[in-house]
Parts: sequence; structure tokens; C-alpha cells
Amino acid sequence: MSPDGTLGEIILPFADPAGQAASLLEAALASSTHPTEVEKLLRHHLLNEPDYLPAYFALYKLLFRQSRLAEAEEIARNAMDRGARLGGFPPNWQHLAPNTADWSMIHSPAHFYLFTLKALSFILLRRKRLDECREVLEKIGELDPHDLIGASVIRAYADGLTAH
Repeated sequence: MSPDGTLGEIILPFADPAGQAASLLEAALASSTHPTEVEKLLRHHLLNEPDYLPAYFALYKLLFRQSRLAEAEEIARNAMDRGARLGGFPPNWQHLAPNTADWSMIHSPAHFYLFTLKALSFILLRRKRLDECREVLEKIGELDPHDLIGASVIRAYADGLTAH
């Protein structure tokens, strides 16, 4: 959230190729300056288009920024379930392997899932559930050995916390 309280800096990755839903959601986010209104918009959008992955991303990011970590975790887990269903692979991250999906294909449900798994690791870290965070980071390292989604940043942060 910016100093003036706007949420315009939320970037929506994983946009649909046609851009129809993305442009509607981005326009609504850009015109709203109150977090409560943006949250309502995102929740309404998910009720009407539960397969629209960028809305999950924006909602868990918004909740995270408001330090509503339990809610952010719930939305992230729901997002992973939806991404797995759309990608045709098991929703439980513990059952995934490098060959389960093409994790590197940007704008795919698999990449969205992996990116959301990274978000989950950061939420767990902030909730001081370090063992769970480390397990998630270990799985991300297995699925994304070239660190395409940047989980090494969270790993370094977790390492710093446990070193003290």
C-alpha cells in the first residue's frame, strides 16, 4: 500500500491472454483508493469468476499488506487448490515433483501455483511457523531449481531469522 493509501501498485500477474477480465479488474483497482472497497471487489470477482487466478493473487497480497495473515494464508491455499485444478495436477504441494507440470511456463496455472506457494512460504514465515516455511521452501527449490520465482529471497530471510 502506498503512503496515500492507494492500492494501484498491485500488479496482476498471470493475466488471461485475451486480457478481458484482467483489464476490468485492473481498471477497478486503479479507480479505487480504499482497501475495503478493493477487497469487496476482489471477493465479488472471485464469486463470479472463481477460475480467475489474478484475483486470488491481488486478494492475498492485499490481506498480507494489512497484516491479516490468517486470511491471506486461507486465500493463498484456496488459490493453490484452484491453480492445481486448472493445471490438472494434485493440489497438495507435498505430492508434487519437477515433472508434475511445466513450472516455468509463465501465464500457466502451474506457474501461478508455484508463485502462490512462494507467497505461502512468506506468510508462514511472518506467522512464525518456521518449520512449515522451510518445508515449503525446500519443495519450491525442488520444483524451481533455477529460482525463476525468486524464492531464494524468502529463504535468505528465513535463514537470517533462524541464525539469531
